[in-house]
Amino acid sequence: MRNEGLPADQVLTEAGLAPQGQGRVLLIACGALAREILALKAMNGWDHMDLQCLPANLHLHPDRIPDAVEAAVRTARGRYVDIFVVYADCGTGGLLQTRCKALGVEMVPGPHCYSFFDGNATFEARGDTEMAAFYLTDFLVRQFDAFVWRPMGLDRHPELRDMLFGNYESLIYLAQTRDPILEQMAQDAAIRLGLPYTYRYTGYGDLALALGRV
Repeated sequence: MRNEGLPADQVLTEAGLAPQGQGRVLLIACGALAREILALKAMNGWDHMDLQCLPANLHLHPDRIPDAVEAAVRTARGRYVDIFVVYADCGTGGLLQTRCKALGVEMVPGPHCYSFFDGNATFEARGDTEMAAFYLTDFLVRQFDAFVWRPMGLDRHPELRDMLFGNYESLIYLAQTRDPILEQMAQDAAIRLGLPYTYRYTGYGDLALALGRV
């Protein structure tokens, strides 16, 4: 299923996999991970999994993520043998983990998607050397204007760039796929932000491991 052009606030349920229960697993996921989850499902034949994606733009308001996840879990509960939350902490300050524990559901370990794509242990080990890095994933490269440039007002006030990004030392593109078009888009984003560019192919990292355990 392709999700280009869909409104950022649209809730997605995977076509052809309407909630069925009867031994199935529901993945309640961030919309920014839809492509990656669908790719992993197809690669591994995980046909027992249904996918429901919450709006990707919840990341602009991370305090709203725990409530949105809880509502989705409560709506689906009783129709699935298991529910797995495909979010990391994602800026909720531990609130999402606390909520998931109270609901009795598991979630992807790690502070955010940059970490689990890179591999949580690897990302943590690089912490001191990349503390001032600005990260992009495949999703954020595609949605750079919608999730970075416009929300920060840089389309209207480009003079804010150095104030907002002056403390960053580099832009690192953590690539899930080998796509020269996305590579060029990421380089262009680095130029627009005035940051040195680094490309790092990560694949799906710990996301694949987490889903493989479900």
